[in-house]
Amino acid sequence: MGDAVRHAEEVMGTVFSFDVRGGEPGAVRAALGAAVDGLHRADAVFSTYRADSEVSRLARGELTVAECAPEVAEVLELAAEAERVSEGWFGTRHRGVPDPTGIVKGWAAERAARLLARVPGVRGVGVNGGGDVQLLGEPEAGRPWRVGVADPLRAGGLAAVVSSAGVAELSVATSGTAERGAHIVDPRTGLPADTDLVSATVVAPRLTWADCWATAAFARGSRAGLAWLESLPGVEALLLTAQDEVLRTGGLHRYLG
Repeated sequence: MGDAVRHAEEVMGTVFSFDVRGGEPGAVRAALGAAVDGLHRADAVFSTYRADSEVSRLARGELTVAECAPEVAEVLELAAEAERVSEGWFGTRHRGVPDPTGIVKGWAAERAARLLARVPGVRGVGVNGGGDVQLLGEPEAGRPWRVGVADPLRAGGLAAVVSSAGVAELSVATSGTAERGAHIVDPRTGLPADTDLVSATVVAPRLTWADCWATAAFARGSRAGLAWLESLPGVEALLLTAQDEVLRTGGLHRYLG
């Protein structure tokens, strides 16, 4: 489409890609610059790999939450809510200190998408943060966004295609071992999660939560994860096991196609 503005940015150890439809191009590019700056700021504030980040300094006791940027308190509150809703399966601490990094990427991508959606005339925004996607509006009048869900057991294959038809906002987040190996930790033990899943994909309105719920469901395992996801309002999911079993929540069919 001639009115599409697209951009890719390396930040937070991954690539964020933007697809903005509609709006005056100059205004869109200005908002895109602000959105990208916001991602780099989030990285500077929250990265646990940077000794000078506010989260690292908070962990060392050099700062209090009140002395940090306002985003720190906001994200810590969201992370605490994720821990509560997940019954402890979404962890918010590492080695005894606050570590909200599990929620930051989804939160930052969703925040960037909403900033772009506020530009007058924009009818659709897609932000993909390392494979987790926040979608708002539609790319063309009457045509939904569509997101392919990779099949980790079949290179290059798709396990499903998720559509935003009929909804104004949709996110798709996947946790699994295909890309980064056994990186998801069981918060009860601090060890890699002992799970029968190879991937857990969550579909929900907000990427902040979809990303958390995918992580928590993966750590729980297929049966417990599916039952828990079924209990969450507005949330659907696709779980794939190492035995090539496909599990779906009851309402997922509404988003497939």
